[in-house]
Amino acid sequence: MAVYVDNAMIPFHGLHMNHMLADSLEELLAMATRLGIDHKWLQYGGTHREHFDISAERRALALAFGAQAITYRESGRITYRRRQVMLLAAE
Repeated sequence: MAVYVDNAMIPFHGLHMNHMLADSLEELLAMATRLGIDHKWLQYGGTHREHFDISAERRALALAFGAQAITYRESGRITYRRRQVMLLAAE
């Protein structure tokens, strides 16, 4: 089980934002708490796209706390695999 942060660096109001996702919601929320991110900022909760957008500064802190660095492309692969698993579970 792991928490991942990608290198998207999407410009947003003078910041560069990245995605933080995890193998489980519990891990994702635990890391968000550790980073001081309010859980209300969770995006697409309960779906295969569940994640937080985090600044480059918080990305660095997440990495220091043990998150794994991944590429933006790898985050897409993780999200796609989650979708496949959810679709199979719904059958």
